[in-house]
Amino acid sequence: MNATTIRRIILASMLTAAPMAALMGGKAWAESPVDNYGLFCVQCHGTKGVGRGINAPSLAVQPRNHTSAKDMGALSDDNIFKAIKEGGVSVGKSTQMPPFGGVLTDQEIKDLVKYLRVMCKC
Repeated sequence: MNATTIRRIILASMLTAAPMAALMGGKAWAESPVDNYGLFCVQCHGTKGVGRGINAPSLAVQPRNHTSAKDMGALSDDNIFKAIKEGGVSVGKSTQMPPFGGVLTDQEIKDLVKYLRVMCKC
């Protein structure tokens, strides 16, 4: 990780989505979808994507296992995109999955969807 990515991670840990989006001015958060996953997803889904992140024990709904080909294969790319952009409630899932559309660009979300397909091998 370079210094810019490290600064962004520090900012992300201190700010909510709206102020972060305003600070970024539509610029990319991280250099790759792997970095964005590490910045925004691992807290709930875990570093390996199995749904056991540090926040998982305190959530009412277990986070999705991104490595499960069965579970992830049942979802369309559009469904995953919408869940990331608009939050879990937009696809009839957990209200605790926040919307990232104000933080990530559509292209960054599309790249995350592709990365999730790699994680689940589906």
